[in-house]
Amino acid sequence: MTYRIFIDGGAGTTGLQVHDRLAAHPLVEPVVLDDARRKDAGARRVMMGDCDLTILCLPDDSARESAAMAAEIGARVIDASSAHRTAEGWAYGFAELAGDVRARIADARQISNPGCYPTGLLAMARPLVDAGLIPADAALTVPAVSGYSGGGKGMIARHKDGDLPPHGAYGLALAHKHLPEMTHYAGLATRPIFMPAVGSFYAGMLVHLPLHAAQLTKSVTATDLYDALAAHYEDTQFVRMGEACAGAPETAALMLDASALAGSDYLELFVFANEDSSQFWLTARLDNLGKGASGAAVQNMNIALGFDETTGLSV
Repeated sequence: MTYRIFIDGGAGTTGLQVHDRLAAHPLVEPVVLDDARRKDAGARRVMMGDCDLTILCLPDDSARESAAMAAEIGARVIDASSAHRTAEGWAYGFAELAGDVRARIADARQISNPGCYPTGLLAMARPLVDAGLIPADAALTVPAVSGYSGGGKGMIARHKDGDLPPHGAYGLALAHKHLPEMTHYAGLATRPIFMPAVGSFYAGMLVHLPLHAAQLTKSVTATDLYDALAAHYEDTQFVRMGEACAGAPETAALMLDASALAGSDYLELFVFANEDSSQFWLTARLDNLGKGASGAAVQNMNIALGFDETTGLSV
């Protein structure tokens, strides 16, 4: 049996990436509306009803409208926007986050895809909060950099026109829309200070979590933190521990390439420390279009439809 998957918003950056993955998927057929009908609410409604699942690749307001339409007709939906990430009744689509999340995705009619930056932070912070190493009242800082494709067609056009700096920080009002998602799913009582930036590369990202030993609940080494993360992700396919190790002789000269995982659908975690283990530097590396967006949407689709979750994805 071939499942029909409607991509609502298939002309956008995320939608195109989802379509590419589904076109190579052996068990599904991607379906999109032509340019003349893609904004026609009636045509979209019919398509949702005719397909087995809909993936929303839309701006937030449009995603809310489409999600409401899907709910009216009982269509199953994955929303790749940020509109429903902390909404009541929506399953959060980070399957590796905690023990029961994957089962919730499998059973849900409404699934919200995580944001790219939150995926990186949560991959590091949530297991350490759950393990009792980071207290819930910790005040965290999260510097990060993404490729310019994370800004969609508008930012891609700005880069093409030479209108983007080589490296630009934004979110300077400390009110980025990812903050509620980060805080809630990390299990934190205090919003982190989130410091996002865009670099002059197309895809990929680094999300950092610097920690002082005094912020942790007990004395640990980088190996302890590494082992806690490795244990959490031991049986997963899309979260891996990076090969670079804290304390290794080559660490001092290491430079992490933010674009190294461009085109992939998994993320890597790194743990570094200074010599006396008084300071730690954790990093998540991923493709903002892969595990940070389209790859995660297809992974969630696979789980929702009962497929092997790696089907059609780069692992």
